[in-house]
Amino acid sequence: MKFIFVTGGVVSSLGKGLTAAALGTLLENRGLKVALQKFDPYLNVDPGTMSPYQHGEVYVLDDGAETDLDLGHYERFTSTKLSRMNNLTSGQVYQKVLNNEREGVYLGKTVQVIPHVTDEIKNRIHLLAEKSKADVIITEIGGTTGDIEGLPFLEAIREFALEVGYNNAIFIHVTYVPFIKAAGELKTKPTQQSVAKLREIGIAPHIIACRCEKPLDKELRQKISMFCNVPVEAVIEAKDVDHSIYEMPLMLQRERLDDLVCRLLHLTTPAPNMAHWQEIIRKLIAPQHRVRVGVVGKYIGLQDAYKSVYESIIHGGIGNDCGVEIVQVDAEEIEKFGADKMLHGLGGILVPGGFGERGIEGKILAAKYARENKIPYLGLCLGMQIATIEFARNVLKLEKAHSTEFDENSPHPVIALLDAQRKVTKKGGTMRLGAQPCQLVVGSMAGQLYGSFVIHERHRHRYEFNNHYREKFEKAGFVFSGLSPDGKLVEVIELKDHPFFIASQFHPEFLSKPHQPHPLFKGFIAAAHQYIHHKPL
Repeated sequence: MKFIFVTGGVVSSLGKGLTAAALGTLLENRGLKVALQKFDPYLNVDPGTMSPYQHGEVYVLDDGAETDLDLGHYERFTSTKLSRMNNLTSGQVYQKVLNNEREGVYLGKTVQVIPHVTDEIKNRIHLLAEKSKADVIITEIGGTTGDIEGLPFLEAIREFALEVGYNNAIFIHVTYVPFIKAAGELKTKPTQQSVAKLREIGIAPHIIACRCEKPLDKELRQKISMFCNVPVEAVIEAKDVDHSIYEMPLMLQRERLDDLVCRLLHLTTPAPNMAHWQEIIRKLIAPQHRVRVGVVGKYIGLQDAYKSVYESIIHGGIGNDCGVEIVQVDAEEIEKFGADKMLHGLGGILVPGGFGERGIEGKILAAKYARENKIPYLGLCLGMQIATIEFARNVLKLEKAHSTEFDENSPHPVIALLDAQRKVTKKGGTMRLGAQPCQLVVGSMAGQLYGSFVIHERHRHRYEFNNHYREKFEKAGFVFSGLSPDGKLVEVIELKDHPFFIASQFHPEFLSKPHQPHPLFKGFIAAAHQYIHHKPL
């Protein structure tokens, strides 16, 4: 088994996760089985309780693990199926080490960062290797080289590489080569210092991937090569992509990154066939059709807050050979200026998940606007609950209908806390999480889109449709087209006499890929195009 460790230097948010995922794509297309994992140095046990402003979206896996958004890249770019084994935080490491100490596992020894913490980190790599049976494991180390909290992880991978042998493990260091406008040139000094910091720890990178705005010329590559002690061919240009992150595998292939990795790890494989990936890029750069859709949220100013939603909308476009312009609409702006001003001219309206009361009334106005004007609507998790509240207030005339999440004293709590959640006091990892089965109604729009009547989708919520109101809603044309197998939990709703109004309690965005668009997103984009252009794709 071979191991690749991806570290980052100079600044955060360089695209280490995308680099790891794109490399995974290339290796998979060479016929190798690839597994990816992410080590996060923060002390939270998982990102489940963190604000999107701190961390971006929380990406949920089949087994209910709340993880880093980079795991979304791993699943979208490769065929790997991830579990809680694929994400490790300092919080989890220290929690395990302290539990071991309390249970006497260490036989009275003084518990220290080395070897106890580093051994626990190495153990996670071994466990994934054992479970995945992969040919190659790619491990991304979060944070930036030089951060205090990241040191145990860097020490652990240094030790691990020594133990498995240098022919079986390599290090890729992703750095930033800034363009100084006043000087009119790229500067390599931050990269040199970042690599020097890594070498102080005992890690000498085999490959340096240079994030940059302008192309790296031969002279710059030679300079980085000399000062960072790597061959010139191992200085990889990772320039900002022109159109989409899905160009990255092809860009890295042009830089011969996969050839170099295979040579360093003594892997004999055929060159990857990337024809299907090239077709994805063609549809992104020169699509046959175009449409604009609006995403109505409360974290609109932060690109990473709805990362999987935006990517899934793009996938829906790829599936229809349709370029999609995503219009980000702040729900609070709708409250101030009205739905017509903020949403006019859109082909479709999407309301994603979220927590907290801010912006709720704006989202309700968006759902009302979509329902009344027959504009395609897709609601995800909270977006389903929003559609329910809007229908209750404006169609059923249930005054002050609401969710008990936002109004505990509502006379009509059409959305209420799950029974299993009533006694929960701890916030982290206690929601209804992970893949759950759902049965779709024969003849429903959801059933037609999926082409199946038993599906498994990922959840992350505490509140559900209140079944006391089910009969009232059904009589008014509100369709419960997806239910839990026991029929007790509403999973999918849709409206009669509407071209496309569908919403799910689950998060379909976590199962969409560029070459396998999720049925709900594919259907949404097709409906949006038909609404604007009055003709189907």
